[in-house]
Amino acid sequence: MMRCVRLAVLGLGLVASLAHAGYSMDQLMADLAQNKGGRARFVEKQFVGLLDKPLVASGEMLYTPPDRLEKRTLLPKPESMVLDKDTLTMERDKRRMSINVSSRPEAQAFVESIRSTLSGNRQALEAHYKLELQGERARWTLTLLPTEPEIAALLQKVTVSGSQKQVQRIEYLQADGDRSELTIEVIEP
Repeated sequence: MMRCVRLAVLGLGLVASLAHAGYSMDQLMADLAQNKGGRARFVEKQFVGLLDKPLVASGEMLYTPPDRLEKRTLLPKPESMVLDKDTLTMERDKRRMSINVSSRPEAQAFVESIRSTLSGNRQALEAHYKLELQGERARWTLTLLPTEPEIAALLQKVTVSGSQKQVQRIEYLQADGDRSELTIEVIEP
């Protein structure tokens, strides 16, 4: 009888410890993969060592899973960036430029930090980064550390934070100390 009680207590202890176990990478990626896309407002602050105050831009983003992302800057000057599969098209001052990001490793790694996080594609993220997760489902932080020397020469880390399946903030810390912060607020899921 005592043995059964001990086993029951051990079983309850195991269940309790599993319930308090941290949020796992698999759980985060599964949550992010459920993101159906939508529209969001963004504010981007770029902190450049040579400037006294940050450069601030704002506008809207549109994400269509798994591989289309539009960023329309409205202020201080209209411009757009559209990532459609492996083609990145930028338009500013009536000039348009397109590049194939798969032919540029540094661009590919940058693109995957956003696209693969939004789509919950762990395999694509791990192709370029070591992943570290902290927090719980209601409030998590994913740190991406470049694993390729040519990327690490440009970028120290990417820190993505959010809640459940929603990315709310992305911070890029460059190797030279400059950084940018992108804050995202969903308008329409």
